[in-house]
Amino acid sequence: MTTSASVPAWHGASSVVANGVSGVAGAARTLRSLCTPATLTGGLTELAWVSAHALLWPLGTRAETPVADERIRPEWQPPAVRAFFAADPLAARVPVVLVHGMVDNRSIFTVMSRSLRRRGFTSVSTWNYSPLVQDVRVAADQLARHLEQICEQTGHERVHLVGHSLGGIVARYLVQCAGTERVASLTTLGSPHGGTLWAHAVPTPLIRQLRSGSDLLAELGRPAPGVDIPVTAVYSDLDQMVLPIVHGRCDHPDLRARNVLVHGVGHMSLPIHRAVVDEVAATLAGHRSTDRSTDVVAA
Repeated sequence: MTTSASVPAWHGASSVVANGVSGVAGAARTLRSLCTPATLTGGLTELAWVSAHALLWPLGTRAETPVADERIRPEWQPPAVRAFFAADPLAARVPVVLVHGMVDNRSIFTVMSRSLRRRGFTSVSTWNYSPLVQDVRVAADQLARHLEQICEQTGHERVHLVGHSLGGIVARYLVQCAGTERVASLTTLGSPHGGTLWAHAVPTPLIRQLRSGSDLLAELGRPAPGVDIPVTAVYSDLDQMVLPIVHGRCDHPDLRARNVLVHGVGHMSLPIHRAVVDEVAATLAGHRSTDRSTDVVAA
């Protein structure tokens, strides 16, 4: 009778060798994927922007006073702007509120806010929440009060929300769980909708909420009947902070969410990348479908 003990020793050794070769081949494929021109360019851009952002960060600690563009009449805008909003000229006047991520401030939107204004959006402002906040729910409540002020100041009933990283989760919680009638659309950039492995590295109350399976993410995963606000989730295959990458998608079955994948853009570079800014502007101007869709790859 043949037993497992009678299997030749070389057979086990060959299996180990085969597994080792397979592992080396997989590592080589991963290395090649990380050495593409797009990935290398994205990594260098990320490094340069993080350095520049470190210098801009102190300037962003002061709260911004929203100021509407004086060129509110369509005929006062440049031809390119008029063409951009030709289908819906009033879309340019809906206020846009940008919400930063963790341990950050409005300086992360230095490029995006200026770019949106150049594209013709007449009311673009940023919002700083307290760095001492340790609960997404508290930050969402503060954001709700801020939106009420924006609507009162501008005379508009609703605003567009754009959130980077944690800011996208705060905005989503407000839209989905806290309930608000002040949001026309929500766009998130590199937000960990499914949590991130990095949340296990630092055990603070706020960061623990970004762990997969946390009470907060479980709450966001519950049914959300009646939430009809279009959601756009922009995520990147080079995001160093949202791991695994697919957790940057918003796949809630009750939300009208479209997911936009961009290649070779680092986490901090998302708000400054040209393709991302173009996608955000097109979304806010109404050039993108508001129906749930699969990945749209932005070049």
